[in-house]
Amino acid sequence: MEFNTEELLICAIARMIEGQRNVSVGTSSPIPGSAALLVQALSDGYTRASILGSNVHNPFNDGGPELFDRAGQGRVDVFFLGGGQIDGEANINLVGTGDYPNSDMRFPGSFGSAYIYFMVPRVILFREEHSRRVFVPKVDFISAPGWSPDNVHRPGGPYALITSLCIFMYDRARHRFRLDGLLPGATIEEVRDNTGFDFDCPDDVGMALPPEPDRLKIIRSRVAREIAETYPEFAAAKLGYQGDSAD
Repeated sequence: MEFNTEELLICAIARMIEGQRNVSVGTSSPIPGSAALLVQALSDGYTRASILGSNVHNPFNDGGPELFDRAGQGRVDVFFLGGGQIDGEANINLVGTGDYPNSDMRFPGSFGSAYIYFMVPRVILFREEHSRRVFVPKVDFISAPGWSPDNVHRPGGPYALITSLCIFMYDRARHRFRLDGLLPGATIEEVRDNTGFDFDCPDDVGMALPPEPDRLKIIRSRVAREIAETYPEFAAAKLGYQGDSAD
C-alpha cells in the first residue's frame, strides 16, 4: 500500500505515544496532531488528544494557561516542541540567532517551552527541516534546556527528535541523540552531512517502519476528517480529504 512521508511520520509518532493518557499538541502541528488523533481512535477513548486551535479537540477554555496548569499537575503525558535551532544535547532555541539581545534573526519566542520541557514526561521534538542551520553544535540561546543537573526537580524532558530525514531517540542519561531510523530515500551519510551535532549511530540502523495498512485507512478517513477541522489544507493535500461527502 503506497504512502507519503506525512503518513509515515504520523504512524512513527503514533507508535511513540501509544498507551499515553493525555497527549497535547500545540499550534501549527498538523502531523503530530494527526498522530494524536490516530492513537485516540485506536485506543477506544483511553488516549485523549488535545489540539490547540481546534474547536472540537481542545478541552482548554483558556488555551495555553490551562495547558500549563495541567502540565504542572502531572496531567499531560506527551507534548511536542520544535525550535529554530536544536543542538545535540536537545537544547532548543526559540528566540533568535546571534548574540542576544542583538539577534541577527528573531524566532517566534520561547512562550512556555521551558516549563513544558521540565514538566511533561515525554516531549517529542519535531522539525521537518533537517539542515545544519537548524541542527547546530550549540544553540545561540537556550530557550529550554535538554537536561538539568541531578539536584533540579525535573519530571519531564526530551524523548525523541523527528525530522524529514530520520528519527532520533534521546538518551537522557548521556544527553545525546541516537539515530534510530531513516526515512525512505535518506542515508546515514546524508543525515551526517546535514546535522551540525554529533550523535550515536548503531551498526544496525535501518529504515523507519512503514505505515500499517489498517492505520493508513484510519488516517485517510477518520483522522483526515478530524484534523481537517483545524488544518483543512493539510488534510486535503496530504491525506486526500475531500470533505464529508467523499467519505
